[in-house]
Amino acid sequence: MKKFLVAVALTAFLAAGALAKSGSWTGYVSDAKCGAKVNADCTKKCAEAGEKLVFVNDADKSVIAVSNPDVLKGHEGHHVKVQGKLDNNTLTISQVSMVQDQGGMK
Repeated sequence: MKKFLVAVALTAFLAAGALAKSGSWTGYVSDAKCGAKVNADCTKKCAEAGEKLVFVNDADKSVIAVSNPDVLKGHEGHHVKVQGKLDNNTLTISQVSMVQDQGGMK
């Protein structure tokens, strides 16, 4: 029975790790209150008031929580490319860089 439980726990652990996806995504930095309605001034004000910064994915306009939002400070409302790991709809960012196009949310 012990071996069975260990096998089940190991399988669950490996499956959870398989759900995590490493890669890069392009999108906008917003805050949790404004979500996909990206506005640099509003995002800065909301972040200063304590709202967490989030990432708005260009591909599907989904709002993704960020586990380490401090890496996005200074990029409020900006179009950025992030690299990191997406796990359970939470992004852990390892690198952030500006995208040339700053024309606004499309």
